[in-house]
Amino acid sequence: MAISEQHIQCPQCGESISIDAVLTHQIEEKIKKTLEASHKKKEHALIQQAEALQKQTVLLQESEKNMQLLISNQVSEKLKTEKIKLFQAAKSEAEKEQYEIKSLLEEQLKSKDEKLTQATKNEVALRKQQIQLQEEKQAFELDKMRQLEEAKVAFIEEAEKKATEDQKYVVAQLKKQLTDAIKAKDDLARKLEQGSQKTQGEVLELELEDILRAEFPHDKILPVPTGVTGADIIQEVHDSAGRFCGKIAWETKKTKSWNENWIQKLKDDQRAIKADLAVIVSAALPDYVKGFIFHNGVWICDIKLITALAIALRMNLTTLAREKSMSVGKNEKMEILYSYLTGIEFKQRVEAIVEAFNSMDMALKKERIAVSCHNRRVSAFN
Repeated sequence: MAISEQHIQCPQCGESISIDAVLTHQIEEKIKKTLEASHKKKEHALIQQAEALQKQTVLLQESEKNMQLLISNQVSEKLKTEKIKLFQAAKSEAEKEQYEIKSLLEEQLKSKDEKLTQATKNEVALRKQQIQLQEEKQAFELDKMRQLEEAKVAFIEEAEKKATEDQKYVVAQLKKQLTDAIKAKDDLARKLEQGSQKTQGEVLELELEDILRAEFPHDKILPVPTGVTGADIIQEVHDSAGRFCGKIAWETKKTKSWNENWIQKLKDDQRAIKADLAVIVSAALPDYVKGFIFHNGVWICDIKLITALAIALRMNLTTLAREKSMSVGKNEKMEILYSYLTGIEFKQRVEAIVEAFNSMDMALKKERIAVSCHNRRVSAFN
């Protein structure tokens, strides 16, 4: 992705001026001044070092003169007869010492020159490295901008691919279920606002009744009147052709604690009405239930999973009814039906259907969150 060059117009002459060119010139002038100032400082330091070395040389020469004078006086006073010999020896010693001092100073000067040269090289390398880092930074930012644009395009294409007809159908189906559930809740809320004096258990029963009617229009939802012995709701399952497939006995409990006696009572009611399945929907669940479970011949379900469990149970009843109609005349059909309903295969199939329903619901929620985040990112990018 090419980066467009920005210009401004001169308020006096009206000429278009490149902002990038002005900034580049300013940066170059600033670096040039910095390098010139650094060079002047180094030249000044070298001049000072040379002056200091010259002063040391003068001091050395003066010291040498003083030493020669002192040696001459001492030799003259103590050993006049050996004056020439001692003078030469002292002069030789002084020259040797002067040579060593001079060599030491030259080595120090050479070391300083080498350090200065190395420092200059290091500074040049550092400058080059800074320029290279700036160029790499600009290239990195440009590459990231390109990657961001490519990721944006890829994300949009991926989002469009995910919006297939099957997903649209699932979304529409879940939306319908959600709309029906909301409508049922709204109807229930209106009933409560109109001054209904029913208990919490009756409210849950009404909610379950509305949900079942909304989800399964082909079935007969028969509420049991208050005070009559039996389950709260009887669901007579019918397929799309109107054929009877079986009964489900629903018992609702809106209490703070679980009572194991409910299971036996519902099983007695199930036998009395000859229901194929029995379900307890309760706000309070036993410790061994996480969501729903088939326990002691009865399904125990959380309130949140009513729709999912009802779909699974009804689907299995319609499937069994179809298989029964295909095996009419066989004496063992009742045994097969009972064995299947109480077997692990039926339980696992119901669990698989409920888990698939929950997975679809979670996937839909994640997709909505992802689309919402994408929209916010696109808005922020634009």
